Amino acid sequence: MPTTLPLAATDSDNPLGGVSDFFDSSTFHAIVLLVLFFVGVLWLALVFWTYKDAKRRVDDPVLVGVSIVTALVFPFVGALVYTILRPPEYLDDVRERELEIRAMERRLGEEGMCPGCGGDVEPDFIACPHCARRLKLTCQRCRSPLKPEWRLCPFCEAPTPTPQQRTMTLYETQS
Repeated sequence: MPTTLPLAATDSDNPLGGVSDFFDSSTFHAIVLLVLFFVGVLWLALVFWTYKDAKRRVDDPVLVGVSIVTALVFPFVGALVYTILRPPEYLDDVRERELEIRAMERRLGEEGMCPGCGGDVEPDFIACPHCARRLKLTCQRCRSPLKPEWRLCPFCEAPTPTPQQRTMTLYETQS
């Protein structure tokens, strides 16, 4: 009489019975609920991030609303689409750059503008053609342009104009 040994000491004929029992257990059910909870929290966090980022980058409230609704209706994909299509810089950075550009233009524009009347003047003008205000000092002897801090002309050694003469217009000095 041949003797056979049982291959497995299980109650069923299913070789994957342990795996099947795990998927039917309450532990697996709790893990699934926990994963779904974290996915939902991540989705809501992406919607909130989209809102905060859109407020900092987009000036139009309608576009902010569209980006939020897109992130809310299309989980994960909406936030990804917003990330691809969003403006590259924050509104504060844009405003700061525009102010810096205006300040640089103002500084550069002051050189081409008469301090008296605001008329356009070129860098080599000695006087303003609009109001006759003296823009640069000139030597009274050789007519070379002088810097305000010089006390004498380096070309002919003549003394520079007095402070009163420096503020006079061309018409006042000629009369």
